[in-house]
Amino acid sequence: MTDIIHNLKTTRTSQKPWLTLKAREMMEAWLFVSPSFIGFLIFFLGPLCAVVYYSLTEWNLLTQQATFVGLRNFENALLENPDFWHVVRNSVIFALGLVPLNMALALTLALALSRPFFGVVFFRTVFFAPVITSAIAWAIVWKFLLQGEGGFINQVLALVGITGPNWLREPGWAMAAVIITRVIKMVGLNMILYIAALQAIPRDYEEAARLEGASRWQIFSMITWPLLAPTTLVIMVITTIGSFKVFDHIYQMTGGGPENGTLVLAFYIYQQGFKFFNVGYASTLAMIMFVIVMALTIVQVMLRRKGME
Repeated sequence: MTDIIHNLKTTRTSQKPWLTLKAREMMEAWLFVSPSFIGFLIFFLGPLCAVVYYSLTEWNLLTQQATFVGLRNFENALLENPDFWHVVRNSVIFALGLVPLNMALALTLALALSRPFFGVVFFRTVFFAPVITSAIAWAIVWKFLLQGEGGFINQVLALVGITGPNWLREPGWAMAAVIITRVIKMVGLNMILYIAALQAIPRDYEEAARLEGASRWQIFSMITWPLLAPTTLVIMVITTIGSFKVFDHIYQMTGGGPENGTLVLAFYIYQQGFKFFNVGYASTLAMIMFVIVMALTIVQVMLRRKGME
């Protein structure tokens, strides 16, 4: 009996595990990342592949009939439809107005609020609060404030003898009004990013520069600003992508008007897909916007790296 038990123990110890240690570690790693990976497949890669397929078809959402047309939708958008280039122009104007203004204001606020003083937390909260406010609610409030003669902004201007325009109904002012309200809403996020970057800069550099007689502008331009380059790149990319994806402000405040003066690419895609039910063409526009945003991001990264070198 003792020999049998001894033989069983010897057999068990001599058997090799069916998985090596490296294979078990790899399996455990995949199990940990599988929820995120499955979510990536379902909510990103799957819809992206669907949009690519729909962009090659002529599919009406009402009739549910899809016809494969190849690159016909792209030819229509790029070569035949004049509205497309008008929309792209509006999107570029919106981005050129929003990105520099947002970044400049965010950096100014960060420089003012990066040092501790009495009430600094309150002011940071005030400027960050619009970021977590509902975008639709924010747009509705500003839509009332920017009305014609009955709007609060024009009433304040009237007190000092200035006749304000109908901000959201005049082509020359509607785009500027939407840009400014969007900047006010989102500037708090970039302000927090800049504050975190400023607080990570060692104070020894600034103190050494002051001992050498450097002015505040010299300290900022030669020490602070170069050290903020990585954060500036991230903020620039995020803000640029967000400027091309803007939808809620346009939808609620102007509806793309007046005279299509604020009709940007994201809202144009919504119109084609869910107002005119032309899903194939809307998917084509979405692919074009994806390529534009990716190209702008790559260019910004290359320019920033070149500048840093």
